[in-house]
Amino acid sequence: MPSIHDTIKSLIDNMVNISDPTGAFLLHLPDGRVIDTKGWNDWEWTHGIGLYGIWQYYSLTSDAAYLSIIESWFADRFAAGGTTKNINTMAVFLTLAYVYEETRNETYLPWLDSWGEWAYRDLERTRFGGMQHVTYVSLHEQQLWDDTLMMTVLPLAKIGLVLNRPHYVHEAKRQFLLHIQYLFDPKTGLFFHGWQFNKGAKRGLGHNFAEARWARGNSWLTIAIPEFIEMLDLDVQTDPIGMHLKAVLEAQCDALAELQTDSGLWCTLLDIPESDGSYVEASATAGFAYGILKGRRKRYLEDDEAYASEAVAARWRGLGLSRYGAVASKAIDAVIANVDDKGELLNTSFGTAMGDTLQHYKDIPVTSMPYGQAMAIMALVESLKH
Repeated sequence: MPSIHDTIKSLIDNMVNISDPTGAFLLHLPDGRVIDTKGWNDWEWTHGIGLYGIWQYYSLTSDAAYLSIIESWFADRFAAGGTTKNINTMAVFLTLAYVYEETRNETYLPWLDSWGEWAYRDLERTRFGGMQHVTYVSLHEQQLWDDTLMMTVLPLAKIGLVLNRPHYVHEAKRQFLLHIQYLFDPKTGLFFHGWQFNKGAKRGLGHNFAEARWARGNSWLTIAIPEFIEMLDLDVQTDPIGMHLKAVLEAQCDALAELQTDSGLWCTLLDIPESDGSYVEASATAGFAYGILKGRRKRYLEDDEAYASEAVAARWRGLGLSRYGAVASKAIDAVIANVDDKGELLNTSFGTAMGDTLQHYKDIPVTSMPYGQAMAIMALVESLKH
């Protein structure tokens, strides 16, 4: 059986060599550009998450070969002239900010500066100032998506720290609070995929589309909240924002513990079973595993059975593990079981736009993607820290 390090290396190798010979996963833009969202040599959020996965492994091992993969990707994209600024294309700058912090390569500064300024000053905002989820293909007018915290808000915060621009950090805090306000579902402890502010004189502020509690969208929060708390060194016992984020993370993870399937995976619609067409999904599972493990390691999650159902608490006790230890352990085992001998994370759903029906999420195809590879890498790296 391969070691976890061997599995991570195979995931990275597969990620940087993914191809789309059919063209089925190419993104055709109105201006004639074609974005390869699946292959490694293009620029989209898929690559942003991919880079961050490699960065996580480099940070653990200090193996220069992985830093070289990251820097080569940026060199090639910058030489090609960059791309259109939007929520998703901003994702790569989380990794670049970390790389600049380590290497102090000044060629990165103009990119960090210009994209940071765009996100802070020029990115379209919704009512009350939330970052509008602008993508290559749509302005998504007056829409908030949970993806935004991972793709743009975390990079803005890190750029703010690296370039000593505290106003970026303050804005990132505001965005976390706004997105939680409109996307968190207090009835379930989970997050809706998105929110649409009503336009014109309609009664009410807006709606949550299909009210989909979509797995990968939720996993962005499970990842982003502990990342943000750690990045800003927020005290979760005394800082009001740190305390709030800790409580939200705990509520979500409580809900996740009750919804994990016997396989260790979660369904793509978290609260809808496989029997109703909500297939199990591995990239979200990896994201949940990462966030829960990191939350436990950093003491953002408390190992207390008080809010668990008796069935779930009994399962934890039966495994001889703590409240979240059993959940994370099952999830890590499931992630490893879904990595094939070619290093592909199986059961990874394709990029998912906002859906007006729950069937929309059930119909998303499954295929290997850079973010799936990266989320598995992140989960396994975090497991090594335990």
